[in-house]
Amino acid sequence: MIKRFIRYYRPHKTIFTLDMLASLLVALISALYPMLTRRALHDLIPSRNYRMIVVFGAALLALYFIRMLLNYFIQYQGHLMGVRMQAQMRSELFAHLEKLPFSFFDAHETGKIMSRLTSDLMDITELAHHGPENMIIATISVIVSFVYLSTINIWLSLIIFFCVPLLIIVAVFTRGKMRSAFQRSRQATARINADIQSSISGIRVTKAFTNAEKEQEKFEIGNAQFRNASRSAYRAMGIFHSSTTFITDVFNVVVLIAGGLFMYRGAIDFADYSAFIVSINLFLTPINALIRFMEQFQNGATGFERFVEIMDLPEEQDSPGAADVGRLSGEIELKSVSYGYDRDRDVLHGVDLHIPRGSTFALVGPSGGGKTTICHLIPHFYEVESGSILMDGTDIRSITRSSLRKNIGIVQQDVYLFNASVRDNILYGKLDATEDEVVEAAKRANIHDFILTMKDGYDTVIGERGVTLSGGQKQRLCIARVFLKNPPILILDEATSALDTATEMQIQRSLDELCRGRTTIVVAHRLSTIKSADEIAVISEGQIVEQGTHDELMARRGAYASLYEQQFRSL
Repeated sequence: MIKRFIRYYRPHKTIFTLDMLASLLVALISALYPMLTRRALHDLIPSRNYRMIVVFGAALLALYFIRMLLNYFIQYQGHLMGVRMQAQMRSELFAHLEKLPFSFFDAHETGKIMSRLTSDLMDITELAHHGPENMIIATISVIVSFVYLSTINIWLSLIIFFCVPLLIIVAVFTRGKMRSAFQRSRQATARINADIQSSISGIRVTKAFTNAEKEQEKFEIGNAQFRNASRSAYRAMGIFHSSTTFITDVFNVVVLIAGGLFMYRGAIDFADYSAFIVSINLFLTPINALIRFMEQFQNGATGFERFVEIMDLPEEQDSPGAADVGRLSGEIELKSVSYGYDRDRDVLHGVDLHIPRGSTFALVGPSGGGKTTICHLIPHFYEVESGSILMDGTDIRSITRSSLRKNIGIVQQDVYLFNASVRDNILYGKLDATEDEVVEAAKRANIHDFILTMKDGYDTVIGERGVTLSGGQKQRLCIARVFLKNPPILILDEATSALDTATEMQIQRSLDELCRGRTTIVVAHRLSTIKSADEIAVISEGQIVEQGTHDELMARRGAYASLYEQQFRSL
């Protein structure tokens, strides 16, 4: 773990070295005051050498000015180094998140992921900057102070030094409890972040159903968990600090009693005893700094453990030998495909399908039957448990995911638009497209004229998830995005089911234009929209129970005919 952490210092070796050198000089300068105090008490004041006292004072002031500049460098450049390390870690973490499989995001809430990217990395930054700096200053100060105190009185110094193991034992014992408590506090923070993110994202639903009190109740449950976890963490921190502070206070008592006995026996004179009492803080201050470092280390280490926990998750990996297939023609075949999101419960059971190139294939059936799962398996978002999926006769496991997904366009019921301009949202289909290509895609999606009526036209920012647009307008932007991508395979996963009938009819014309010349898989809720499909498959409980054209399935008077009649009977 430590080796992995040190790796992030390598790009900043120069600034790190200068920061540590500055810290070393600060530690050495800090040690001068008690030394000069002893010299003054021993020689300068008894001999009334006021000129040297002034010279010593001026030299000390100059050194303090230098220390001020060094502290500025440590605080400014040191923190910048920590920020750069944090940015590097955040960049790596974000890049890794982009490569994780869908199953990770199924199991982890957005707010918890955000917590890893923000608060956890902030504590890592503090450790990255202050950790080595505090360790160097404290360690050098302890060594220098012990050597110096030994020159005053070796036996009194050893008595103090032998008290240090007691401090270490107490610190180690209490640190373990503090570590586990802070881990729980981190988890509680991630949970409350997830709750807040969920509640804010759903604020319109909350207001529509006037359920603000319910959301407040849910929030307070998470908030109570956070308070309890924080209480445990700060209780552990309080025990740690109070115990270690008590031990350092004991040091002062030991110096007072032992030093007094030594002076009573003539083993130390008054000047040295006075200098020792003044100088003891030179020894205790870095000891306390090391104690504070343990708390800082705990926060940073906990954050780094959570960072590494995600970084160690396996990314989506192409099979050995997987190749870029270029542009596919669009023939799709599923052979005995089985899959389950939970290992103990399959959603699909031995599904066989053949979808010819350029045809329109519809999937219908009750909710939870496996229609959307098939749509997720074809772009290789999940790994099939058994069986295989073929594209143009090639198993998709032999095709790189990137090249496979470049051949597939997806229009879903839940359209996601970014908080960016109209142009940027359409460009997501083809990032290097020209302005003319963007406009042409918008025209083919029947959204161009509306865009021109917007305040800034194609530069209009549409808000988070396209909040300023209607459902039909969002869907058209999504269709324009796919037009721009121009894939040979199209998946329409209940693309119009959330729209009213009039809007659906308008969107359907855009979809018909989009589907022309492409292999199209349509998941339909309204069966009237797929009557003209080349083939229709009825999926129920993970199996295909019927397959054929609309007329063929209606003539069989089976599951499809029953669904169709039920739907039209309810109109």
